[in-house]
Amino acid sequence: MRLILNGLFAFALLTAPAYAEPVDLELVFAADGSGSIDSDELRLQRQGWADALTSKDVLDGIKDGPIGAIAVAFMEWGGPSSQVLIVDWHVIRDAASAKIFADKLVAAPRGATGYNSISNAIDFSVRLVETNAHEGTRKVIDVSGDGPNMNGRPLDAARAEALGKGFTINALSIRRAGGRPGGPGGMALEDYYAQHVIGGPGSFVEIADATRPFAVAARRKLLTEVAGREPRARLAER
Repeated sequence: MRLILNGLFAFALLTAPAYAEPVDLELVFAADGSGSIDSDELRLQRQGWADALTSKDVLDGIKDGPIGAIAVAFMEWGGPSSQVLIVDWHVIRDAASAKIFADKLVAAPRGATGYNSISNAIDFSVRLVETNAHEGTRKVIDVSGDGPNMNGRPLDAARAEALGKGFTINALSIRRAGGRPGGPGGMALEDYYAQHVIGGPGSFVEIADATRPFAVAARRKLLTEVAGREPRARLAER
């Protein structure tokens, strides 16, 4: 009998759910690392997110949450088989923890290759959240890029599955000086993102261009996501 009880106890330990650390937000940065992004632009994106995450406004917003902490991970996407986890999950609750994440982000080598599978990037981001050790009251995927979905499975299907699991998907459209319109058929990229990428409660598209540099757009976007409120001046919505 003792052996049976011991066996049942061991089985219970093995099958018991792992502890999930509570946070206000689980956020995946899903950044464009495809062939259209050169090395300077890649550094610009990473530094922009690093500066936004370590800014006083964002840190104050994190501290103002009910729990006072968010969990973040940063991945870069390229072609259908190229999704790279650049910085694994970190809990951000103060300047010190934000700096650790930011330093890792700007120092990490480039990894993604190929062209534009936003759909597979969304799938990858969902798996990152589903397999982490955190439990947030909100789950957000933050897609940033300079072009549309070109490869991988249908974008609308990936988007619908993520939304069905309770995710919110936001987007940041990167307009490059002298660059192509971004979306298919000459469509503005922010309109394409509004129609095919974003979704969920409070979802929105931010724009980075000559008048609003990436660092400014990233900080404004992150402030809205951390606060969990509708953006004051929504640029595009769904």
